[in-house]
Amino acid sequence: MSIQLLVTSFFLCFLPLILIFFLFSKTTKAKGTSPTSNNLPKPYPIIGHNFHILSNRNRRFDWITSILQNAPSATYTIYPLQGPAQIWTANPAIVQHILKTKFHNYTNGIHFRTSLFDILGNGIFNVDNGDSWKFQRQISSHEFNTNSLRKFVEIAVETELSERLIPFLSAAAANKAVIDFQDILQRFAFDNICKIAFGYDPAYLLPSLPQAEFARAFDDAIRLSEDRFQELSILVWKAKRLLNIGSEKRLKVAVSQVHEFAKNIIRDKKQELQEKPSSESIDLLSRFLISGQYDENFVRDIVISFTLAGRDTTSAALTWFFWLLCKNPEVEREILNEIKGKSDTPGFEDIKEMVFTHASLCESMRFYPPVPVDGRSAENDDVLPDGTVVRKEEAVQYSPYAMGRMESIWGKDWAEFKPERWLKKEEGGHGEKWSFVRRDPYTYPVFHAGPRICLGKEMAFLQMKRVVGGVLRRFKVVPATEDGFQPLFIADMTAKMEGGFLITVQERNDRYLID
Repeated sequence: MSIQLLVTSFFLCFLPLILIFFLFSKTTKAKGTSPTSNNLPKPYPIIGHNFHILSNRNRRFDWITSILQNAPSATYTIYPLQGPAQIWTANPAIVQHILKTKFHNYTNGIHFRTSLFDILGNGIFNVDNGDSWKFQRQISSHEFNTNSLRKFVEIAVETELSERLIPFLSAAAANKAVIDFQDILQRFAFDNICKIAFGYDPAYLLPSLPQAEFARAFDDAIRLSEDRFQELSILVWKAKRLLNIGSEKRLKVAVSQVHEFAKNIIRDKKQELQEKPSSESIDLLSRFLISGQYDENFVRDIVISFTLAGRDTTSAALTWFFWLLCKNPEVEREILNEIKGKSDTPGFEDIKEMVFTHASLCESMRFYPPVPVDGRSAENDDVLPDGTVVRKEEAVQYSPYAMGRMESIWGKDWAEFKPERWLKKEEGGHGEKWSFVRRDPYTYPVFHAGPRICLGKEMAFLQMKRVVGGVLRRFKVVPATEDGFQPLFIADMTAKMEGGFLITVQERNDRYLID
């Protein structure tokens, strides 16, 4: 008998008891609700919100968003069948509380660390706020200084753009081919992060679109690790892992392939450092190896963590950005006006000055953040700014996806795609010009916030802005779908468009005109 069948049988045994409680007991009131919150899902005795969770598992981001839009203080407690309560929030004051004010009281938590340990190990995203995290962050920070960023955009990104992405799109335009732009952008980002962080070129974005074994294994490992959070009980996936069956057997194979790929990169880098110990080209991997403080498994976990961060986040952001641009031609026109005065190969400073493009990317990620949900687990009892009580080991989950849809944060026009909400007009030497208006990271936690705020934020914007400028200068992106089609937003740690983003590309006869 399978583990899933055992769990189902156990659940059915208690179903009559559950129904009795449901019929003869008053519904339990969740923390963070009020008697007038009629649009909020009510927990049932014993099973909590499990019926709601299961019935909305295919639209969980929109389900959570609708709850937080209706909840007092944009905060609501979900009671799953197993494990501690989950306090969900879209309240900036609470986000600041858990990510900054009470930083040391909120950690990844044992459930998060255990579920992702097979793939992320002791990498920077899976360790808590201790010495290992501080060390990894300190070493990594050197990779994001101005000189490194300039090198990244003017060498790594420019080379990948001019020698691979643009020629590929040009061939697709000539052949009138339908391509999956999401896949192409992932390949682009994968080549980029490997070259800049590890000094290794996987050549994943070649005209033949090679089916790299590592990339498939990496996707499988991330998806299967994320699936652990959807199990009815942590005991289910642990039992499957013990028996080496089902999804856990597939995860073990995928993780093994990912580990082997990372270890090969490390071995090659060690050999390179032995042959060229005074090399001027010091990348992220070299910095960790030169530190000499940790073993190969530790460095392996770092390679995997930065691959995840560098490949999946920027490609996800760009995928949804280009889709939104197709729906908003007036925004595309403004971006074309911004880039038309720059050279075909703009430098570091020119890219930084692409203010309207920057605002458009921020607006796109407001709707479709690369990491739609994040959260922390309480080490000790606490009280949130809105009065919600948090017990030890309970999770406080915040949703950038929901926060981007809150009228209380963005106003009545929150559903409109308006880059101008990030801009203001200023008088310059040549008349009026746009100036970017930053939002505090607790209102817009797309790049996390507090002491663990994303180190690669500026690098990500530089890469995305260069790709946007390079692609739009030469091509018009056209969705290969019927009018009115709405792609489905899904996420396995990072966001994706279900089924990919199918497009055709058209060479611009007049590169600055939309039609």
